[in-house]
Amino acid sequence: MADQSRAIPRDRTVVRRQSRHHLGSDIVQRLALFDLDNTLIDLDAAFQVWAEEFTEEHRLGQQAVDYMIKLDRNGLPHRELFFAKVREQFKLSTSAANLWAAYRRRMPHLVECRPEVMAALAELRALGWRVGIITNGTADNQLGKIQQTGLGDAVDGYALSGIEGIRKPDTGLFEIAAKRCGTDLAEGGWMVGDHPVADVGGGHSAGLCTVWIGRGAWTGHERPPDHVVTDVMHAMDILRTVGE
Repeated sequence: MADQSRAIPRDRTVVRRQSRHHLGSDIVQRLALFDLDNTLIDLDAAFQVWAEEFTEEHRLGQQAVDYMIKLDRNGLPHRELFFAKVREQFKLSTSAANLWAAYRRRMPHLVECRPEVMAALAELRALGWRVGIITNGTADNQLGKIQQTGLGDAVDGYALSGIEGIRKPDTGLFEIAAKRCGTDLAEGGWMVGDHPVADVGGGHSAGLCTVWIGRGAWTGHERPPDHVVTDVMHAMDILRTVGE
């Protein structure tokens, strides 16, 4: 690796691609893009706290918490639809739009990035990796999470769909994220995330190796991830290994 690194600029340090689907000698730059929700931060845990607060505020009872968690995990395509259903279910007078806006204001203060994840990001950067965040969601909500957790200072750049006007799995968002990290997507890299289509499918379409943070069996998708882990820290271990 040392001989290869000397031949190129420091910000384009490369690693050899080593995974189940890339066992040849293709060279990939040290670029690692991470999803935000349920990858770098535990959105599910924060959502439960929010649901309990919401229930107490509106005096709904524990059954409301269970209902909202179940509804959230059903994977509704938009939060606007989620809040429309919640409003209808509990006959709330507040509009769905205002409920959604209040959620966006509150959620950035509930999410956390574990200290060990922050340390691992710092270690990757110290090893020569360019590290970025690529996330779908509204600008105020996602940017608020990045800023409140300190992740904005822990990475080289980020791309948010709510700002850029395009969403994963669109390759365009990956191109923006790579550029914000001072790299060229055409030179490859890695994508780490929990969504089979947005993260793994999008990463593959963008020419990246992928690590899926899986919470179940991989089914119904054309191409499986290069690695499967259950926690982002395990993904960090993989990146450190391929970078040696």
